[in-house]
Amino acid sequence: MKRILAIVVICLCCSGLFIQAQNSDDRYRMPLKDVLGILEERYDVQIKYDEKTVEGKWLHYAAWRFRKDVDETLQNILTPLDLKVNKEGEGKYKLKEYEYYRWEPQDGWDYLDELATQYNDKDSWEQRKQKIRPDLYRALKLSPMPAAPNSAPLVTKKRTFKNYTVENFALEIMPGLYVNGSIYRPLKAKGKVPLMLSPDGHWGGHRFRRDAQIRCAMTAQMGAIAVSYDLFGWGESTLQFKPEDHRRSLSLTVQTLGAIRILDWMLQDKNIDTDRVGICGGSGGGSHTVLMTALDDRITLSIPVVSLSSYFYGGCPCESGLPIHMAAGGTNNVELAAMAAPRPQLVISDGKDWTAHMPEHDFPYLQKIYAYYGKAEGVENVHLPEDGHDFGYAKRKPVYDFMHKHFRLHTKELKNATGDYDESGCVIEEETALYAFGPNGENLPSNAIQGYENLEELFKD
Repeated sequence: MKRILAIVVICLCCSGLFIQAQNSDDRYRMPLKDVLGILEERYDVQIKYDEKTVEGKWLHYAAWRFRKDVDETLQNILTPLDLKVNKEGEGKYKLKEYEYYRWEPQDGWDYLDELATQYNDKDSWEQRKQKIRPDLYRALKLSPMPAAPNSAPLVTKKRTFKNYTVENFALEIMPGLYVNGSIYRPLKAKGKVPLMLSPDGHWGGHRFRRDAQIRCAMTAQMGAIAVSYDLFGWGESTLQFKPEDHRRSLSLTVQTLGAIRILDWMLQDKNIDTDRVGICGGSGGGSHTVLMTALDDRITLSIPVVSLSSYFYGGCPCESGLPIHMAAGGTNNVELAAMAAPRPQLVISDGKDWTAHMPEHDFPYLQKIYAYYGKAEGVENVHLPEDGHDFGYAKRKPVYDFMHKHFRLHTKELKNATGDYDESGCVIEEETALYAFGPNGENLPSNAIQGYENLEELFKD
C-alpha cells in the first residue's frame, strides 16, 4: 500500500498541471493531450499521434491512473477512451483508435481453444454448428429470409475473347436494391460446368483490378464459370449509395444477401454442376468466403485468401459490423471456417499480416475438425512467409491448383514448361466495360433506392 501511495505522490508531483485546479469535484479531469505530455516526461518515452485523435478528449481521474510501469499506465489512461498504442521501438509508441477486431495472437488462440472445449467428435461438433448457423442468420437480419423480387436480372451483351466470354449483370435482391457484377464463362464447355463465386477485398479498384480480372478469366479458361460481384458501396453500388456507406453495418447484410441471391439465380442454370460450387475471395472477400460457406451448404469448396485468423475479426463493418461473432455464445472466424468441414478448403496465408501465424495454431485446429469426418487432408494451408497482403500470382497459383484438383478442371494447355500458369490470354478490360448500368449509370432502374436511410427502411422490424 505504501508503494502504491508513493507512486501516486510521485505522479502528482511530477507536473504542476496535475496540481492546478485538480479535485474530486471535477473528477480530476484533464485534456488527454496534457496527460500524454506528462506521461512522456515522467517515463522518458515518445508517443506519436494525430492531433485529430486527441482533439476534444478528456480523461477523468487522470493522475490516479499512473503506475510504476509505463505500459500499465498507458493501458489505464487509454482504455477508457477506446484508444491504444502500438510499440514501434524502445520507448517509442504510436497512438491509435482501439481496434475491437484485432486481438493479440495468444488471446485469439486461447479463445479458440476455449471454444474447442465444447466438442470432441463429429456429433458434438455438428451440434455446435446447429447452434451457430441460425444465430448467424439472425445477426445478419436475414431470419426470416426476405422475399426475393420477381424481376428478371439485367444481363448485358456477351463479349467474346479467345477462350472465354464475359457479360455483366445487375440482380435485384430486395425491392430497389441491386447487386452488380460480371460473369466469366468458358467459350466451349462440355457437359455440366462448375461455378465459382469470386468476391474481392478492399484493394483499390476492387473487381475491376487487373489481378481480379485475371483470376476470373483464368477460372473460365480452366472450364468453370466465375461470378465477380461488387462490394456494397463500391463499384456500381455507388449509384445507389455513398462510398462511405460501405463502412456501415448493413454492408455485411447486403453483401451476404447478394451472394445468396446470386447463387439462387445461377443454380437455376441446368448446365451448372451443383456438386461443384465454390467460392474464393481475398482479404475482406476472404472473410465473406468464410461466412458464406458457413451459412450455405450449396457451396462445396472454399478458398479464403490472406484473411483467416483467430485473432482478427475483420476491420471493416462488412466483415464484423453486425454481431455474427456473438453467435451461439461467441465464436470467431476460424471456428466459422471449420463449419466448411468436410468440404474441401484451402487457406492461403502470408507472413506480413494477421495471417502470419496460421500454421502454428489455427491450421492444426482446422485439421482436427476435419479429422472428425475422417478428412484431415480435406483442408490445406499454403503459407507464404515472405509474401504480403495481396492477391498476386503466388496466391493465384495455389487457387488454380486447388480448383483443378477438386473440380477436375483443365490446366494442361494453360501451363508452360516450368509448370507455371500462362495468364497472358486474359484480356484486361476498362472498368466501364464491366458496368451493367452503362458507362454513366444511365441504365439504373427507375425503382432503385437511393441513400442508406432507404436501405435501413428495408430492414425495419
